[in-house]
Amino acid sequence: MSIKFGTDGWRGVIAEDFTFENLEKVALATALNYKRHKNIKKGIVVGYDARFLSREFAERVATVLANNNISVTISDSISSTPMISLLTRKLKAAAGIVITASHNPPMYSGYKIKGDFGGPAFPETIEKVERHLAPILNSSKRIDLKKSFTELVQAGKIKYIDMTKIYLDDIKKKLNIGLIKKSSIRILHDAMYGAGMNVFTQIVPDCQQIHATFNPSFEGINPEPIEINLTELKAKVKLGKFDIGIATDGDADRLGVVDEKGNYVDPHRVFSLLLKYLVEEKKLKGEVAKSFTVTDIVDKQCAKYGIKLHTTPVGFKYICQLMNERKIIIGGEESGGLGVFGHIPERDGVYLGLLIGEIIVKRKKKLSELVKELEKEFGPRVYKRIDHHTTPKEKTLTMKRFKPTLKEIAGFRVKKVETIDGFKFYVDNGWMLVRASGTEPLVRYYAEADSEQKARKMLDWAIGK
Repeated sequence: MSIKFGTDGWRGVIAEDFTFENLEKVALATALNYKRHKNIKKGIVVGYDARFLSREFAERVATVLANNNISVTISDSISSTPMISLLTRKLKAAAGIVITASHNPPMYSGYKIKGDFGGPAFPETIEKVERHLAPILNSSKRIDLKKSFTELVQAGKIKYIDMTKIYLDDIKKKLNIGLIKKSSIRILHDAMYGAGMNVFTQIVPDCQQIHATFNPSFEGINPEPIEINLTELKAKVKLGKFDIGIATDGDADRLGVVDEKGNYVDPHRVFSLLLKYLVEEKKLKGEVAKSFTVTDIVDKQCAKYGIKLHTTPVGFKYICQLMNERKIIIGGEESGGLGVFGHIPERDGVYLGLLIGEIIVKRKKKLSELVKELEKEFGPRVYKRIDHHTTPKEKTLTMKRFKPTLKEIAGFRVKKVETIDGFKFYVDNGWMLVRASGTEPLVRYYAEADSEQKARKMLDWAIGK
């Protein structure tokens, strides 16, 4: 069988391809790759989300690593991806491994690798792991684990650690938590039954939360903080007169935001609000990175501020690489994953949610007012996305329909085409993008324009309506 790492690690259906046997093979390939790493004496950090069997999967990974003479620091409870990235960096460990399938449906699990710098492992590192993995997959031999997890814990090869406490202590030093606590801001957090549960309330005691119990079925709603999944949060924010609603995904590295009126604030506007605050209020100087699918309002902001903008393929690992090489003020994706200067080169839904709370308190304005200010300054923009679930074969055939030589889409003249990741067709005051997902069997269609009608027309054309 084949195991491939997509835009954000390896994911598979539990008991189908994500099995203990396959996990052992991936863990062994990881061990072989990192055995000669300069920080290997500091070991590898392992953590896990709130999915079915995540703890057991994490313990099996730790067992494989420790049987290969790599010391392991493992979380003593459910931990978010940013917690593991932060601890990997703080401990100067060789790497971090997260058992998570992020926002995928409940039948999935996954395996993310974090670099020693505290962010997604670079593509070249993943390629090396895959090269080690190939001969292991071709072998019919089961991985030989001479010592059990319990024996390795008793021998001190595997050590438990309270990642949540270390994470909380860290972000309390970086954000103006005192300002938020002293204010009367009311925050409602939707944990989506994910790894962000009970974290906000430990930082801001007055914060209230929903969907914050252990429930690997996610009550039938994928733990992805997109508008369609936040109906309850929107209603409760409006009814309960909260100032902001913040949702975090399954591993709490991404966020969704709702304003005080119960309206969804899409990640593009969140990105723009944060960029505006960091430049105008925090006076940060540097550069900006965005994935191919992010709004062109960010382009306009960077032009206004005289800031260099980098555009990357989809996958935070590309933005992370830039954050390690250059001074990136903010970098992010349209999926709600953003990283900011002064924290780790990683997405962090909890950290960013609190930073937005800080903006509301500091600016002394409602979130809806801050969004209106953006629209007044840069014009109205309507952003739409459609996810078309398909088979791997149909995914390939669908992508063949689109060519960079197209002169017209939906009756609009194509001014420019970019192929950084899929096909992005620019028209007057808008664009349409089609790309194949790197983590799931689906094709994503995106459109942005100055009107709802125009954005919808481009999407209808793309999906063949």
